[in-house]
Amino acid sequence: MARYTCQECGTSFTLPQHLLDRYPGWAPRQCNGCRARGPGGGTGGAARPRRSRSGRDLMTTTEVLREFSGGPDTGVFTDGGAVPNPGPGGWGAVYVATGEILAEAFGHDPATTNNRMELTALIEGAALVPAGVFATVYTDSRLASQTVNEWAAGWEVRGWRRRQGRVENLDLVKTAYYAFRRRPELELRWIAAHSGYRWNEYADALASRWRLEGS
Repeated sequence: MARYTCQECGTSFTLPQHLLDRYPGWAPRQCNGCRARGPGGGTGGAARPRRSRSGRDLMTTTEVLREFSGGPDTGVFTDGGAVPNPGPGGWGAVYVATGEILAEAFGHDPATTNNRMELTALIEGAALVPAGVFATVYTDSRLASQTVNEWAAGWEVRGWRRRQGRVENLDLVKTAYYAFRRRPELELRWIAAHSGYRWNEYADALASRWRLEGS
């Protein structure tokens, strides 16, 4: 049985196989205890600080710009997630050129998953770039990157089915795939999450904004 590490409290935990089978590709980020407490910190006693999906205190975009400076400084940076997963979530995208913000967008969904928010961020991020302008779109989701760059073409040939069965989140998978196929000037590239890269952290802050605002 696969074991996971809670990104809230660091506890090692497992989940029933029947639950994992319901959400193919899902990598749980929270143990049952943290899921039950939710972002507010539980019942009784003092509330814990709200944490990002990396386990750190949530940051505003202003705080991110003050703290981080590394990583690429040109392109579109996207992120998305749900807390708990599945549960309420958000997505964010920022388009920058040589460190200057050209455009940004973010949103919230009261009932979603990590993967749906990552795909939504890709779709909305690509839309920030004017047609015909070359740009790299970054995602820290390997699943989203591989879906668009490697797997979706084969699924399309098979009538939008995987060899193992149906394609999860097919509506967003098709929208993201066609968005990039229609835009050969856009390159989708994976970037490591929470490695101190300024604009990846900024996208994470946009995706988590709904939590700071109490949505």
